[in-house]
Amino acid sequence: MESKGKKACPEQSRRVFVGLSGGVDSSVAAALLKEQGYNVTGVFIKVWHPDFLPCDWRRDRLDAMRVCAKLGIPFLTFDLEKEYKEGIIDYMIAEYKEGNTPNPDVMCNKQVKFGAFLDKALKDGADYIATGHYARIREEGGKYKMLVGNDDNKDQTYFLWTLTQEQLKRSLFPTGEFPKTKVRELAEKFELSTAKKKDSQGLCFIGKLDIADFLKNYIEEKKGSVLDESGKVIGEHDGVTFLTIGQRHGFTIVDKGTHDKPYYIISKDIKNNTITVSHTTESSEKDTKNIKIKDVNWISGTPDTNKKYKARIRYRQELQDCKITWKPGSQVMIEFDKNQDTVAVGQSIVVYSGEECLGGGIIE
Repeated sequence: MESKGKKACPEQSRRVFVGLSGGVDSSVAAALLKEQGYNVTGVFIKVWHPDFLPCDWRRDRLDAMRVCAKLGIPFLTFDLEKEYKEGIIDYMIAEYKEGNTPNPDVMCNKQVKFGAFLDKALKDGADYIATGHYARIREEGGKYKMLVGNDDNKDQTYFLWTLTQEQLKRSLFPTGEFPKTKVRELAEKFELSTAKKKDSQGLCFIGKLDIADFLKNYIEEKKGSVLDESGKVIGEHDGVTFLTIGQRHGFTIVDKGTHDKPYYIISKDIKNNTITVSHTTESSEKDTKNIKIKDVNWISGTPDTNKKYKARIRYRQELQDCKITWKPGSQVMIEFDKNQDTVAVGQSIVVYSGEECLGGGIIE
């Protein structure tokens, strides 16, 4: 039987720490859990923030406090600056320096929300943590499965593929049962001050930012050449580390006509500090059907190599048919039926079977 944000136990005796971001989703998660009888505490996670960017955390914390006051639940602040700086920011900068395209939102869930936050919550007496993620958890025979959220447009399992059985066992996703429109209605019903607050966008916790501008505070600019598929120099850029596969901005094309179609980055050469661009997002030379992944995590068991699955290589991409194979040395390969465009080293491939998120890995 599916867990509707509940575990099979008397809720009144169960303490849950809800990660409150100051947004509507986590606010409704707290309200729903209180309504279900859980002993709820709201927790605002304070993370590291660069001093050269506008800082909204105080406003978000105040919004979270208002929600707790309205619901009549305790409010705490967890200072996870160190964990966030080391686990997300340092990782992100290091990956870009290597020429990869990291996924900080995946790492934020792994290292901060379901890592440091979960660990501290359990040490402080919580039985569970809860977030406003659009995903669902189902327990079957003592094993936990992660299912897509009931709103296709908001499903966030792509960013949660690293979760383990122990983490799912201690996690609740109350809003995953509802479409976003219903969550907004519930916020109004509970008279929450965040009911009409806009959804946050951009980097986990920090918000919207220009990645290239952000990185230039940590990585030195270095002019390089833009090449077409024949190897001809047709433009320049400020450094290959600031660019990612599939990107159509951030470089200058000098050799072009007045009616040229846009160019997309199809490959990067870190050693020579060059990028190759094309009018399509697919490289004519690279095999983008068979993609190796590392740091693999299967949530509820190893998939069957004889079955067909679906997977995506970026958030909200339409699911693609694939199968999973193991190569010598336990190397995992995702074999797609069709070539994939904008395949970027460092991004995640996430695999699905029906409504279940099986897990995934990082593109090599």
